[in-house]
Amino acid sequence: MSLQSYHHLYRAPEGDAPVVFTFHGTGGDEQQFAGLVSQILPKAGIVSPRGDVSEFGANRFFRRKTEGVYDMDDLALRTEAMIGFIRAQKERHPGAPTYALGYSNGANILASVLFKAPELFDRVVLMHPLIPWKPAAQPGLAGKDILVTAGERDPICPMPGTRALVGYFETQGVRVETFVHPGGHDVPAAEVEAVASFLQA
Repeated sequence: MSLQSYHHLYRAPEGDAPVVFTFHGTGGDEQQFAGLVSQILPKAGIVSPRGDVSEFGANRFFRRKTEGVYDMDDLALRTEAMIGFIRAQKERHPGAPTYALGYSNGANILASVLFKAPELFDRVVLMHPLIPWKPAAQPGLAGKDILVTAGERDPICPMPGTRALVGYFETQGVRVETFVHPGGHDVPAAEVEAVASFLQA
């Protein structure tokens, strides 16, 4: 897979700083979290791909049939494509710590990548993910550091699904942390602070 498989934002890390991959939500783009990463980890490298699926003009990382119902064949194909892209990017900085952050649709493609290739990342933030299927056991997840964030009243990513995902990670031996705020699909300041603390740890 080529370094140019996705239109993306790229910035090299300084010194031994990590490389942070970011994955936007539906309708976002490669700039959505670049500024946040720069604030949290000023010396970090950034690789931020733009989703290559258009849903009525909104950028996404894979197709869905309706809200909460994914095109699983398309997800499988695009997960493999993303794994190849990530591996190609990692080869540019061998030995550098690799972090990832995804929100909503971006969290979902990131989680799908994790289920297949957990060795790609050292620390992962999944913001408001929705995984409406039962992932297969993945021994490679054991010992990974993952933060899952959610809103108690999120109509797009309901809490039962969040709890199921956290439970899955726990059974795989993940060092999983959670942050839940009382709102919905929004990202309040307290959630941003939780993400910052996790990535800076």
